[in-house]
Amino acid sequence: MAFTITVNGTVQTVDVDADTPLLWALRDVLGISGTKFGCGVALCGACTVHVDGVPVRSCVTPVSTVGGKAVTTIEAVGETPIGKALQQAWLELDVVQCGYCQSGQIMSATALLEKKPKPSDADIDHAMAGNICRCATYQRIRAAIHAASAQLAG
Repeated sequence: MAFTITVNGTVQTVDVDADTPLLWALRDVLGISGTKFGCGVALCGACTVHVDGVPVRSCVTPVSTVGGKAVTTIEAVGETPIGKALQQAWLELDVVQCGYCQSGQIMSATALLEKKPKPSDADIDHAMAGNICRCATYQRIRAAIHAASAQLAG
């Protein structure tokens, strides 16, 4: 079945079953590979994308549910001031080790800063709780979110 979805501002058509996870439509059909497969059951956060600005786990989000909504992936989040500030902070603070989870981490952090421009440590911990980093860079992730927040505040 063909579904029309808007990904990173571009209208795309994907011919997949209605229950196909958005992750696989992005990666396998559209070739947008920045969003990663981690666990397949929405527990690790590696597959996080935004749907109408809300972070969702694309591994369990059926493609049939995103028609008419804006899907944003890591490939485009850096075009926003918040995404750009986060990506810059990630680099400056050497957050990344293996890097596998980082696209999902940045997507969750972007959603946090959009809602709460000056988050506390508790806010960050709560918003990022569903994102697992096997390299345990959690302290650097928190520091990068604070750094991006400060940069955006001027």
